[in-house]
Amino acid sequence: MMRKNDEPPFLNIKGKFLMSAKVLKHAVIYTGEEVIPDGYVRFDTHILAVGPVAEYHAQAGDELEDVAGASVVPGFIDVHSHGGYGFDAMDGDPEQISTMATKMMRNEGVTTLFATTMTQSTANIDHAMKGVAQAAENNPIIQGVHLEGPFISPTFKGAQPEQYIKDPDVHLLAEWNKLSGGRVKLITYAPEDPGSQAFEDYCLAHGIVPSVGHSNATRAQMLHSKATHVTHLYNAQREFKHREPGVTGHAMLEDNMYAELICDGFHIVPDMIRLAVEQKGIHRIELVTDSMRAKGMPEGESELGGQKVFVKDKQARLSDGTLAGSVLQFKDAFINIQKFTGASMADAVQMASVNQAREFGLDSKGTITPGKDADMNVFDRTLALQKTFSFGREFSPEP
Repeated sequence: MMRKNDEPPFLNIKGKFLMSAKVLKHAVIYTGEEVIPDGYVRFDTHILAVGPVAEYHAQAGDELEDVAGASVVPGFIDVHSHGGYGFDAMDGDPEQISTMATKMMRNEGVTTLFATTMTQSTANIDHAMKGVAQAAENNPIIQGVHLEGPFISPTFKGAQPEQYIKDPDVHLLAEWNKLSGGRVKLITYAPEDPGSQAFEDYCLAHGIVPSVGHSNATRAQMLHSKATHVTHLYNAQREFKHREPGVTGHAMLEDNMYAELICDGFHIVPDMIRLAVEQKGIHRIELVTDSMRAKGMPEGESELGGQKVFVKDKQARLSDGTLAGSVLQFKDAFINIQKFTGASMADAVQMASVNQAREFGLDSKGTITPGKDADMNVFDRTLALQKTFSFGREFSPEP
């Protein structure tokens, strides 16, 4: 017989998994809107009520759990993750992609995922789009697709295979969006490339956020772009210099730009993370992992986009030393942003959940407020992840 946490995570996403409401009591609750020092949250598949414990009124059938000393935060939203635990979105296998998403939820607290592709052949991206679409039908953790490439600059290709790089192509993007079931929510591209304006117009007309990344664009070119998001700030982009702000400088200067940060301490040194948070403010920073299949696996040889990757000391690199995504777990990014910058837990919640939900119109996500999906993480006093609730179902990290 399957144990509770071994069951398929979602068999009927519209059905109620709890026969009665569950109540967590005496936690510090970071709702994403306020901090409740001694609070409760009552939920089934959705948040039913939240507030100070003194205002809780017991109802028949409520299942009470005292979590004194714990912190409860909204489930994390990762809009940039290629893979982990031996799986990758580019594999195109629906069952494996679903398993990957569930492992990220259980082990890291990621309750909403944008499965992320990379620069590859048209046929391989076609296959990935179909696989993600099928996986998302059965696993609602997968809320979208992030197309990272292939419409990027070879100058800043990073770990993206150069032979598959293309100029922006509206028809190709439209086909991939169709194959994904309309799930493309974010696309990384180089806005300096020919045809980018028509490409951006298509994105804005179809609810796709245009994100500058792997780009050699100048500040002047960025001022004519419609990009409102920057992929992994500082990394794989024209850098900030005293005579040319580049992509990084543009992202720092423009209030409408959301900026991704990979907070593993390797992609960006802590001082530069602190600079970004101080310059952009907590309302325009989004934590991401940019993780690849080696996350959660033993050190050694792995793979990304058909390229050999070597993982050692929590870093994933190509044979030439280029960083190739990360093996960062989201729960660690959440802790690191606090450690590196002095941000409060409430600030970290803003950057881990609230901003992503707001930018991408994920109306049922991002905060612990009545009516939202019951997606929550419970951390103990040492900031160890104890459990995750996804649509009200309880999961513990794997041993």
